[in-house]
Amino acid sequence: MTVREDGIRRPDGSPGIYGVVDKPDYALVIPLDGDRLHLVEQFRYPLGLRRWEFPQGTAPDLAEVEPLELAARELREETGLVAGKLEELGLLDVAPGMASQRGRVFLATDLTEGPHEREHEEQDMRTGWFPRTEFERLIARGEVTDAQSIAAYGLLLLHERGR
Repeated sequence: MTVREDGIRRPDGSPGIYGVVDKPDYALVIPLDGDRLHLVEQFRYPLGLRRWEFPQGTAPDLAEVEPLELAARELREETGLVAGKLEELGLLDVAPGMASQRGRVFLATDLTEGPHEREHEEQDMRTGWFPRTEFERLIARGEVTDAQSIAAYGLLLLHERGR
């Protein structure tokens, strides 16, 4: 990750500064088995809270990894699941007003369980299966607040409607 300040010229000609956070693109995976979604829970340091979310991440050591490969890697690494089918659902911009990072959302089905391969920072991660109705209740109650996970679920709903 890098943080930079760019000198800019506004439309009226006045000078300004724009702060930008550059991070590698990420993949987010929605593991779906029938009516169940597989989530991960981890401590999010900037919030000081543990949060449930879909498996997601970057490959900073391999910044040029293909999105499909990155999705399969993140799914296996965080959950131990291997998808028989990975389908891209869409693209998300994390915080376009301050960050260059973009993410690809994938639907993972035909899942096989195996051992996870978590990074050192993920050692306290927990995983669990949730019925979709419970996931939606967690969102409504403010217990799932990860914007990328909520937006990804919206992409899944649109996908299921054939849009």
